Amino acid sequence: MAPIRVLVVDDSVVVRKLVTDVLSADPAIEVVGTAVNGRAALAKLETLRPDLVTMDIEMPELDGIGAVIAIRAAGNRVPIVMFSTLTERGASATLDALAAGADDYVTKPANVGSVGQSMDSVRQQLVPRIKALTGRRVGPVLPPPHPAAPAAPAPARTGLRRTPAVLVIGSSTGGPDALTKVLPRLPADLAVPVLVVQHMPPVFTAQFAARLDRLSPLSVVEAVAGTPLRPGTVHVAPGDVHLTVSSVGGLRRTALDRGDPVNFCRPAVDVLFRSAVAAYDGAVLAVVLTGMGHDGRDGAALVREAGGTVLAQDQATSVVWGMPGAVAQAGLAEEVLPLDRVADAVLRRLPSRRPSLSGMSA
Repeated sequence: MAPIRVLVVDDSVVVRKLVTDVLSADPAIEVVGTAVNGRAALAKLETLRPDLVTMDIEMPELDGIGAVIAIRAAGNRVPIVMFSTLTERGASATLDALAAGADDYVTKPANVGSVGQSMDSVRQQLVPRIKALTGRRVGPVLPPPHPAAPAAPAPARTGLRRTPAVLVIGSSTGGPDALTKVLPRLPADLAVPVLVVQHMPPVFTAQFAARLDRLSPLSVVEAVAGTPLRPGTVHVAPGDVHLTVSSVGGLRRTALDRGDPVNFCRPAVDVLFRSAVAAYDGAVLAVVLTGMGHDGRDGAALVREAGGTVLAQDQATSVVWGMPGAVAQAGLAEEVLPLDRVADAVLRRLPSRRPSLSGMSA
């Protein structure tokens, strides 16, 4: 199989060399060129036709966001991974780049003690994303995806189907864009609380929650421990912290913990799903959106076993059909849906009216 052809775009000669050295050490990847800014990258895209671009954000002449806008405006669907700083400014710019059409991002090494540690950080973050994003895409256009194992039909239920009392959502690669398309289509008077795990580092999650809050009729916040769960509020897991649900005396609240990563992730979707099943006695609607890996599959199995319902995004509309694909192929999803049908499918399964405050236990 031919190596994955990557164009590295960064105005820093040090960063260009670091990224090039890391990627060139992997036999599955070939760095076919570098560019010092977005304008140079646009010119090289035409001649090099890479399979993927790594893109710095702050660059002279044409920055990374402007380059992404120009690439997508030209109809080019080459996967783009942004290279971001772990700062509020970097987080905001990265979210702008994702909204403009970038596929994913990694954070630049910060406060590391050596070049070797910096290279390890880039390798661990960047190489898996490159391989995942190019697994279904070859060249600068978006062809039909390579065949994958079909979604297995969900087995017939033998137990009670519970009316959902909570909506839990998990996503990773491609998730920021997917969530901005799903949550704004849910009404302000949604009958249940919502909890979201999006694989994302600290600093980014607060900015992302604020952005979703501006876009959505729902109230969207970065989760804070001990908050009572009320209908119509979305709690986004903070970066590097697991989000769970606690239930004491019938009152359900958010809880946070820094336990070990699960599926190499913290926050992890499986941790949230498992706790929601326990706190709501299985009355859970779980949605798994685009993302690498299989986080959410085991939690989805628990949701279904307890009488809850699981939905998954389909392959055609997923940036990476890892997480939803794992759920679908395990036969856990009641429906496997294109992204633009997820919100409607959620609303069909939820109570149509918000409970009165006097009758609420959650």
